[in-house]
Amino acid sequence: MKSTIYIKSLLLVCGLYLASCDNKLDEDAELRSYQNDIDYSSTEGAYGAVVGAYAAFQSVGWEQIPLIAVRGDDVNAGGLGDQQSFADTDNYTYDNNYWMYNSLWENWFQDVMQITSQIEQLELYREGGVSSSLVDQYIAEAMTLRGFITLELSRVFGDVYLIESTDQTSITVESKEYLMQWISDQMDEAIPNLVDLHPNQRTDIPGGMTKYTALAVKAMANLELKNYQAVADATGEIINSGKFELYDDFYQLFKIPGKLCNENILEIQYSDFGQSSGANEAHLFAFYGPQGWTPAVPEAGEGWGFFEPSTKYIKFMLDRGETTRLETSVLFTDRGIADLQTDPDYATLPDFVSNTTRDGDVINDYSRAMFASGKHYLPSIQLTEGRTDYGTNKNYTVIRYAEVLLMYAEALTRGASGTAGSADDAVNLVRARAGMPALSGVTSDDVMDEKFAELAMEWGIRYYDMIRLEETSELSYDGRTFTMEKAYLPYPLEQLDVSPILDEYNNQNN
Repeated sequence: MKSTIYIKSLLLVCGLYLASCDNKLDEDAELRSYQNDIDYSSTEGAYGAVVGAYAAFQSVGWEQIPLIAVRGDDVNAGGLGDQQSFADTDNYTYDNNYWMYNSLWENWFQDVMQITSQIEQLELYREGGVSSSLVDQYIAEAMTLRGFITLELSRVFGDVYLIESTDQTSITVESKEYLMQWISDQMDEAIPNLVDLHPNQRTDIPGGMTKYTALAVKAMANLELKNYQAVADATGEIINSGKFELYDDFYQLFKIPGKLCNENILEIQYSDFGQSSGANEAHLFAFYGPQGWTPAVPEAGEGWGFFEPSTKYIKFMLDRGETTRLETSVLFTDRGIADLQTDPDYATLPDFVSNTTRDGDVINDYSRAMFASGKHYLPSIQLTEGRTDYGTNKNYTVIRYAEVLLMYAEALTRGASGTAGSADDAVNLVRARAGMPALSGVTSDDVMDEKFAELAMEWGIRYYDMIRLEETSELSYDGRTFTMEKAYLPYPLEQLDVSPILDEYNNQNN
């Protein structure tokens, strides 16, 4: 129900408060005209402005997150026979004319510009007499959203735009290192103005930004900077708050029961409002799903087969004796199982390695891949009656407490001091939920293995860890050869054609 309240709020105000922001990188005139019609003394209007920032974040396209995530050794492109440039990207062969590159850049920088426009609108509400402390909070929420998007874009492309104003003459291209420090500083500015709650405790915007979301984003930025003490401090504050805990059922964490649970720090929320027809805010999870299946609910739609857990990852998990996390993360086909068994070391597999999920969905063989992502799977029996689209009504998990625990543990193993227990404590919490035995004397390598096991197929976390650590050998697998020159995607050709700032920066630095 909380998710439904949040989505309905977005639906009510999104059209009104984002109308002025469309194509904001190209036009300012509409906004100037639109401002004349707004009552800037209205608290409800200020609320609508911050919801407009959330709506920009909510609008993420189906193609954007897979492009962020596809290059790690945990996942392969799948999709054989279609979207060749997506598969090429997975193999570190980049085409800057590929539409996905431009879509990620253009749409997310439009979102950054829209969120920045909402921040400027909120300042006008302050001038109009709306509570300054409330405006500070709303601006801090928008800053946190903008910081996260900028972080992800910089992870993908390296040096990218820094946008703090809708005045286009102020936009610059900055180095990744500069941007990560800017994000960290922005979070420091935002944190004192954010509510001290778990996101699911908010009643105005359930699942919205709190100080802990900003602390997590700060930790992520400092991880990129290898400022491990700052990582330990930020994550330690989250841990010591006592407001977060690992969801007890890893399998259900990524499904309907896990929505807005105590583990989730940030998630993109969707809802069909519990109705068999009518309004349905949904992500297109079909991209990740098996192209062929026999679902327990016969009318449930299939996926597209474009996101395949790697054989390397599956063998890594089998070698560790993983059960719950492997079953949750991977959907197996008979063809995939047979391929695993051609290796004598995997001739005998655990009983849970089956083409039938515990919820009775049968994953049939299909040409585009041998495996599908279980983290993007919603059992057909969890679909609202009457809904048939693959994965509809499922939220998209963004930041989890498990990632916070493992960032904290890594920081400690790399020399930081902590106030929230030991690296052993943090890692063993995560392992215990997965039914894995406790470790003693945890090392950095142990933590990276744990992150591989726990966070595979999520937001490219594995890939960006390997980039940060320059672990080129890990990313050179299954015939691929990775070098650090391939760390970032090239700027989209379409953006170079329309942006003199970007084109000049690109020419100077390449």
